[in-house]
Amino acid sequence: MVFKSKIKWVALFVLTLSSVSLVAHLSMTKFSSMNLVQYSAKDALSHDFSNILSPGVINKRLWGAVRSLESLQPYANPRNSYPVPNQNSNGFIYAKVFGGFEKIRSSICDLVTIARLLNATLVIPEIQESTRSKQISSKFKSFSYLYDEEQFIASLKNDVNIVKKLPEHFKAARRRNDFPIFKPKKSASPNFYIKEILPKLKKAKVVGLIITDGACLQSILPPSMSEFQRLRCRVAFHALQFRPEIQILGRQMVERLRAWGQPFLAYHPGLVRDTLAYHGCAELFQDIHTELIQYRRAHMIRQGIISDKLNVDSHLRRENGSCPLMPEEVGLLLRAMGYPSKTIIYLAGSQTFGGQRVLIPLRAMFANLVDRTSLCSKTELSDLVGPETPLPQDAFKVPRPKSEAKIKEEWNKAGPRPRPLPPPPERRIYPHEKEGWYGWITETDKEPIPSPMDLRSQAHRLLWDALDYIVSVEADAFFPGFNNDGSGWPDFSGLVMGQRLYERASSRTYRPDRKTIAALFNSTRDNMYHPMRDWTLSVKEHLNRSLSEEGLIRQSLLSKPYSFLYHPLPECSCRISSLENTKPKKGKDGRVLYGDEHECPKWMQSAGALGVRYVDTGSGEDDNEVVEHDDPDITSSLLSMIDRDEEWDPND
Repeated sequence: MVFKSKIKWVALFVLTLSSVSLVAHLSMTKFSSMNLVQYSAKDALSHDFSNILSPGVINKRLWGAVRSLESLQPYANPRNSYPVPNQNSNGFIYAKVFGGFEKIRSSICDLVTIARLLNATLVIPEIQESTRSKQISSKFKSFSYLYDEEQFIASLKNDVNIVKKLPEHFKAARRRNDFPIFKPKKSASPNFYIKEILPKLKKAKVVGLIITDGACLQSILPPSMSEFQRLRCRVAFHALQFRPEIQILGRQMVERLRAWGQPFLAYHPGLVRDTLAYHGCAELFQDIHTELIQYRRAHMIRQGIISDKLNVDSHLRRENGSCPLMPEEVGLLLRAMGYPSKTIIYLAGSQTFGGQRVLIPLRAMFANLVDRTSLCSKTELSDLVGPETPLPQDAFKVPRPKSEAKIKEEWNKAGPRPRPLPPPPERRIYPHEKEGWYGWITETDKEPIPSPMDLRSQAHRLLWDALDYIVSVEADAFFPGFNNDGSGWPDFSGLVMGQRLYERASSRTYRPDRKTIAALFNSTRDNMYHPMRDWTLSVKEHLNRSLSEEGLIRQSLLSKPYSFLYHPLPECSCRISSLENTKPKKGKDGRVLYGDEHECPKWMQSAGALGVRYVDTGSGEDDNEVVEHDDPDITSSLLSMIDRDEEWDPND
């Protein structure tokens, strides 16, 4: 009895204690709920960085400049005798430029070079993506929708004669197509223009050019024409300035990114439908996106653009480096490099094929993934577009049901009896399944003609790409998802990397070898999120090498034959000799790949030497080094927090 009574008292005590604890917790919940505030991503981002990093401190191995490239400086001025253009030119050249942002920028550089070569007067090129027929704002003309006309003309006044339009007495003849029109190839040589076009230009005084491939002059010119290569640089990096509204908003976006007090990385996925179809990368996607890529590939085969078969093994193409790095793979590479999960990543590109679904893994690894819609309000973007005439929305149209007479007619024509049972009724297709730009593929095998709204959206993408271009060039680091693809078409990442190489050769611009990266991922395919340390070190070694001279030499071999703007060295740079002496490195064809730059003028020698900062691009052995700018009193515990992701704990 005594034993049972003791158990009763213990049970009563435990019950009483539990009741008191429950009442206390309920009271705390009641009073704490009065101070709840709404979550704000913007405030959370600011709070994260204020607690983790102190302004003025950057991780050298992640954000520091490449020391071996500090001696390279931009210098595109003429070096030899360079007369101003003759006012008595051989005639006028007008051009129609087709394609998106990349093709437009590359084509205009070639057109200016051709005008100089032929001693011709260039009429401001007509950008077909932004003509009035595309339903853009009436306040802009074709060229001025994207670029600053006055700056373009003034900047090149010592290189080429440029006018805004043809003289009045030539306009009627142009409307009658009386002038010769040429459609040059992207690999056209200078001899083609001198022998084929120049005689007709002198005779007719006006010729027209139609540019569809993103280029109209071969990329690599003879050494005797190095001044024409420097002219290309002056056009791309100085004369082609965006109109003021685009520049202002682009600079504001950069300022907003830097307002957090931390560096940021720009990433361009390069997931474009045409490029994916060209290389046969359909199997890397799912569902309707695979069908869309295959449809475009079949269309390219019919046009003769592709001579390969329709169905190819996308995974073999990926292992060969012909397919892009998917956003998930890029996220894993950045984590392996040591970028913490709170790194700010700017997503460039007006469109990413596959939509937000392909970005989910990257966003899960790096929560601070932002784009122009995150940094700009709808009002700012609409003001950039300008006032536009309202257009009817592309409404969803339900297909008409078949009449009973039509069904009987099809049944009677079905062939001799005995006939199989009629098929079961088709599943109902709901409107939301057919809405959007891809809805046509559920009903027909033929892609519809773009609607007026589609054409306007294509023009808008020029503006979005311009904003992304400004941010990507100014970023502290840049990572391309797909460049040097071998198609010969200009790509966004290649242009950004070329301008970053020209303006700041020492900036952190990754140049990954996709074939090597694919082999690395194949070796750890089953443990991608829990890699071994050897794998992590291999990734670091490869990406660090891509930042330095080794990456530049490979870039020159792969990209320069397709576009000079991807690798404007050595023609458009000079070297500060007091810093480093580099021996020229040549390819098998005798072409200089790296290290044959002229010595910088004296005024650049002193200015460049004073501005050099000590940086390093080691393999990451000393992972706790930082560069201190403003606050020297940084504790060792803070430094360990910065780099605690170096080992990448799988449980993190």
